[in-house]
Amino acid sequence: METEFSERSASIDILIEFDLNQNLDFSIADELETREKAQVREYVQNIFRRRSYLDFLIDHYSSIGVDEMKAELKNILRLGIYDMLFMDSTPDYAAINEAVEIAKFKLGSKTGDLVNAIMRNLQRDIENLPKPAYKDRTKLVAATFSHPEWMVARWSKRFGEREAFKLMQANNSRPNYYVRVNTLRTKPENFVKRMDKMGVEFEESDWLPNFYKVNSVQPFIEKGLLAKGVCQVQDIAAGLAPFVLDPQPGEKIYDLCAAPGTKSIMISDLTEGKADILAVDISADRLEKLAESALSFNAENIKIRRGDVLELSLPLADAVLLDAPCTGTGVLSKRADLRWRRDEEGLKNAVKLQEELLEEAANMVKLGGRLVYSTCSIEPEENMEQVNKLIEKMDDNFELESLEDYVPEEVLAEDGKAYQTFPHVHGCDGHFGVLLKRVK
Repeated sequence: METEFSERSASIDILIEFDLNQNLDFSIADELETREKAQVREYVQNIFRRRSYLDFLIDHYSSIGVDEMKAELKNILRLGIYDMLFMDSTPDYAAINEAVEIAKFKLGSKTGDLVNAIMRNLQRDIENLPKPAYKDRTKLVAATFSHPEWMVARWSKRFGEREAFKLMQANNSRPNYYVRVNTLRTKPENFVKRMDKMGVEFEESDWLPNFYKVNSVQPFIEKGLLAKGVCQVQDIAAGLAPFVLDPQPGEKIYDLCAAPGTKSIMISDLTEGKADILAVDISADRLEKLAESALSFNAENIKIRRGDVLELSLPLADAVLLDAPCTGTGVLSKRADLRWRRDEEGLKNAVKLQEELLEEAANMVKLGGRLVYSTCSIEPEENMEQVNKLIEKMDDNFELESLEDYVPEEVLAEDGKAYQTFPHVHGCDGHFGVLLKRVK
């Protein structure tokens, strides 16, 4: 009987916790080895990417509907079926046996027999599995591409169905990863030599300096390069906001909603550690991690302050970055769980908070100073609509600056006054940003 704590059992426990409490807690797998923990993340995120389709199959082959199942049974089946259909390295018999043993251990022998029956029935049809065939078009697409129905309806209306399909397919694909070399710790040419020596395949980005696309971040973890602050994992699109801010040595710079600190550290690097950077966030736990990261990355010019941006009183700054809390609809490939956490009410709440935060951020910028507003969302209400509201509300105290000198032409939007990336178009996360200058 399966009693040993493994990648599969840890993944199931994480999925159960998510279903019951909407809490994605990878610390459940902490006692596993580094490579095993990486496998857990792959399992969990890949199951999120295929959840609706897996549930459709469970519904088809089980006499008990998915909605009626306990979270334990539901997620044992999700992982077992995922193992059987999508893990080439796992033979069918092994996927079934593992799922059955975990079910027996967690829920008893009768449930183990049920799991065995469901998975063997599915195995018999594996060359000709049923496909979703709902009459409701939105429900059909949602089940096929494993996205919530409200998101499917929204994107199909905005982009057209074919483009929406491409976006959802990108969200369900393994994402590209980027690492950024930290020049406060090493020279880019030395970092490249180190990657060559490690046997890492990489591609230097032509969007931003010191960014490299890699197949996996695992070698950098295993060699301790992240822990030592030699490089950081940062999507190329996430690097656009600090770069557009154009931070200079000697400037007073605020990074609001800063945790986990990736952008603060990049700003420190861009200013050669010579700017006066204040990183602000409301979360004490996340700020503690930011402080540890700043130390590792030799970003000693970052000061940290815990506080609510809406209640802060700070001197005016030369430059302010607000990477606002958002729905995260641009990062659903790396954070597949977010699609199952978000709803239309959550979008409305995010828009309300962003509007308040952006107004506060604007009031922190001195005359002639700069404000960058960015999100990892692809929703217009969170992006350009927020910027337009701010400009109107501030009586034209701010003007949008052209981004043509900062970002690649292919990501420019709003007549060159904004950037917007899309996973299915640019092969990176979906990010939005603008640069505003205070003119009066």
